[in-house]
Amino acid sequence: MKILITNDDGVHAKGLQALVNVMKRYGDLTIVAPKHAQSGMSMAVTMGYKPIAVKHLAERIPGQDWWYLDGTPASCIKYGIDNVLFPERPDLVVSGVNHGSNAATASIYSGTIGAAMEGAVNRLPAIGVSLDTFSADADFSCVEALLPGILDKLLPQLTGRFGLFYNINFPDRPADRIHGVRVARMGHGHWEREYQPYGEFLRERGHVPTEEDCRYVASLKPEEELVVMAGDFTDNGDNPADADHILLQQGYVTITPEQIDNTDHAERERLCAIF
Repeated sequence: MKILITNDDGVHAKGLQALVNVMKRYGDLTIVAPKHAQSGMSMAVTMGYKPIAVKHLAERIPGQDWWYLDGTPASCIKYGIDNVLFPERPDLVVSGVNHGSNAATASIYSGTIGAAMEGAVNRLPAIGVSLDTFSADADFSCVEALLPGILDKLLPQLTGRFGLFYNINFPDRPADRIHGVRVARMGHGHWEREYQPYGEFLRERGHVPTEEDCRYVASLKPEEELVVMAGDFTDNGDNPADADHILLQQGYVTITPEQIDNTDHAERERLCAIF
């Protein structure tokens, strides 16, 4: 099996290596990951005749071909399909392991899930995998322990049907404290207090400024202020018991089958009766 792998946290992220550790037992891996973190990019692509840096990192070990692309996760999948593997095609696209949950409406914004969506557009079986923590010291051992058992059941069921992909979320807890695996639906929620003063964010979250942070601070003009997007997720209050974010909070791994077809079929039928 030829497996194309990416993420949205960058080529050096711990979650990406954890995913590689799992997937190497299933086939030959081609890893094309963003040069830098690309969270929140959804299915955006790097375009507009902008030069894009790419580097072949060579095979680190047999069966693993590593690249980085200075673009979005979806762009990484495009490059892997069109340039690295062409004229052959991958049998499977897997994205992750993301630092942070992509349950509920977070999946709409996620670069991790956007990469899986790009696979689905190309009629490839596609999976996004996330762990419910933003900690820099995240422990991915529960994913490495439990994901193989999930894949052993899921992979034989994958069809490559246009638009279909799978969103898998792991709770942030040891494997022996996870209650099981549940098939879920996308939960409904939104974020509040999304943009906060950068100084307040530092104090409340204990955030350590990164090199990228400092670049923005150094270029700050006198009339500008710094804010940061760091909102609080809020349940909409209309969710069924099998909403993915609810099951995730209860300690279950969730598998949410999703579709890129945005057609509201009920509304389409209603409008057809009018027009």
